Amino acid sequence: MAEPSGKRLKINLPICKTHRSCVGSRVKQNLSPVVEECLCGVSTFLMEVAYKLNALAKIFEQDDIALTRVAAFFHEQSEKEQAQAEAMLDYLSDRGGHFCNKDIQRPGCEDVCAVIPALERILGQWKEEMAVMVELIQLAKEHSDPHSASVVKSRFLGPLVPRIKLLGDLLTNARRVGCTSDQSGGFGEYLIDQMQKELTNVSSE
Repeated sequence: MAEPSGKRLKINLPICKTHRSCVGSRVKQNLSPVVEECLCGVSTFLMEVAYKLNALAKIFEQDDIALTRVAAFFHEQSEKEQAQAEAMLDYLSDRGGHFCNKDIQRPGCEDVCAVIPALERILGQWKEEMAVMVELIQLAKEHSDPHSASVVKSRFLGPLVPRIKLLGDLLTNARRVGCTSDQSGGFGEYLIDQMQKELTNVSSE
């Protein structure tokens, strides 16, 4: 993606590389091209997170693993990430911005075969998502767009904090009950699958 000035953005946000802002949009109000571009890129990033969560869910539905509650947890989180992506697209549209249809990257979860690496993978993903939201808020402030900064903080960053905390607790418990990091599996995986209350607590945030 090229900025109107012709140079690349020096930020770590998942920018939209093909974005072209529509200068003539009549409903665009105080939405700078840089913020519009990053909102577009971050929405695609959220879709990729949803795709990755869905891929993890499918892994735990396989008959050689068969952890149905773990699979249901990842399915529910995938739906929530997709809803967040759609909410960001709605906000982008409300502000007069435009979304570019882009290819979603493959999830890259083929090597995950146990609960602990799956939880570690998504915990790292959520921490990255939090960093993205923090940088997006700062970018909006720097471009005199306090409304975008406020919306991103309340609708997208805020809900991540308790989810990361609870997922970290779940990962700690998975290690305590003896879950493994490989295909060997064992009673720990059975116990964590039966911990429906904790899985529900995480997914309800």
